[in-house]
Amino acid sequence: MSSEPRVEFFPSGDPNFAYVYIQAPLGTDAEVTDSITRIAEKKVYEVLGEDNPNVTSIIANVGLNAGDPQKPDRVATPYKGKVTVAFVKYSDRHDFNTGEALNNIREKFKKEPIQGVSISVDKEANGPPVGKPVNMEISGDEFPVLLDLQDKVFKAVAKAKIAGMEEFKSDLQLNKPEIIIDIDNEKAQREGVSKAQIGLDLRTALFGKEISKYKDANDDAPIQLRLTEDYRKKVEQLTNLQISFMDMSTGRFKQLPLSSVVTVRYAQSYNGINRKNQKRVISLSSNVENEDMTSNIVAQLNGVISTIDVPEGYEIKMTGAQEDQKETSDFLGVAFLAAILLMFFILVTQFNSVVKPMLIFSTIFFSLMGVFLGFIIFDFSFSIVMTGVGIFALSGIVIRNGILLIEFIDELRQRGEDVTNAVVDGGATRLTPVFLTAVSAILGLIPLAIGLNIDFAGLFTHFEPHFHLGGDNVAFWGPLAWTMIFGLVIATFLTLLVVPTMYMLAYKTKYKVLSWFKKKPATEIE
Repeated sequence: MSSEPRVEFFPSGDPNFAYVYIQAPLGTDAEVTDSITRIAEKKVYEVLGEDNPNVTSIIANVGLNAGDPQKPDRVATPYKGKVTVAFVKYSDRHDFNTGEALNNIREKFKKEPIQGVSISVDKEANGPPVGKPVNMEISGDEFPVLLDLQDKVFKAVAKAKIAGMEEFKSDLQLNKPEIIIDIDNEKAQREGVSKAQIGLDLRTALFGKEISKYKDANDDAPIQLRLTEDYRKKVEQLTNLQISFMDMSTGRFKQLPLSSVVTVRYAQSYNGINRKNQKRVISLSSNVENEDMTSNIVAQLNGVISTIDVPEGYEIKMTGAQEDQKETSDFLGVAFLAAILLMFFILVTQFNSVVKPMLIFSTIFFSLMGVFLGFIIFDFSFSIVMTGVGIFALSGIVIRNGILLIEFIDELRQRGEDVTNAVVDGGATRLTPVFLTAVSAILGLIPLAIGLNIDFAGLFTHFEPHFHLGGDNVAFWGPLAWTMIFGLVIATFLTLLVVPTMYMLAYKTKYKVLSWFKKKPATEIE
């Protein structure tokens, strides 16, 4: 039993897919990336085996859809590769743990890295898209300052020696190769050709230009004019491109090679510029080896950030999954408080009393005690979303039980019974409906909590129910079901014992207060 439950944003079970993301330096040819991806694919086979019955397929792809789906690439990326491992469904795995397989693949690449290549191993994302478990953003206006802060962060993190991070890396790369074509303005003007004409001809040569359409009976297709691939991929051939134009000063049609008015130079640039709230942003992110370590890692990184001197107008902060988790928990907290206040005002109107609704709402506190005790004793993970929704549903049930009890005690008192007899008889009479309500809810939630799976189609057609426990559904819905079960178990007994006792205490307290002021004791609680 751990001292406190683990906290996670969305519940996640054993992965159904494992992804190995490979990223070579920018500008790497697709054939080179393919050879690297084949090496990575071979390492995956070494971990899982060639004919593993628990693996449906292992597929590698390069260039297209090879990046992280949370940050999809808008263009082809020949320097990226991906190996996708698809596991069989949960009921057919035969005690095979896909989570352990994912960790084994990750350890394989840590022990046997591929030099010069960035590799990360991850599973499929469950729930709505969120950021990386560990994500840090450096925002500001000037790139030199941002790069300086990035270097300080990397040095501080390396010095702190934070365990549990897979690879802390930046989304900004400075080694993107580019070819810069500088136009000699003086030569261009002397020849009578404009910059626009040179740019249009270059674009046509590289990307093509629609010059006509080919039409048939069913459809039409554009006809593109551009250089063949051999000429497009060779700079020396591209600079020999003939620029055709009309010299407006002489009225003559002229042609001249591109190399006579331009010079070519090679440089490196940023792979892209990201902005957030109108400021440039560099994101530093990492996966974690164990999701239970995320909170501890984020806390240590916040400590690292506090040691860095940040110039005015610049900011370093933790974002990603932790930021989304905080926003969701804050929203659920406000929504829960608003719902409680609304129900409280309705009950005040119904009972024409403030004390009685407070007695009824004490059942929520009892249910929360059960939830937290259950999660701590059984060492379950506390899901911000699903456990929060379970508390909402649980509150409605326990408040209903409290209303039944208090309302019937008032009914007995209106019939002429004294307070003691009304409390005893009311508790005894309402014992059955309250207890049956809780038991029926608990029994209905148990199949969802343990992941009871029955194939009814197979049962009725072939008498083969394919019965098994666990699966993807229990990983997602289990926290909600266990929240309600733990809360109902504790709240039901405490509601039947503590609420009548508190009712008696409230009555006696008011009796003494009224006696102190020498007034006639009231016959009921207002």
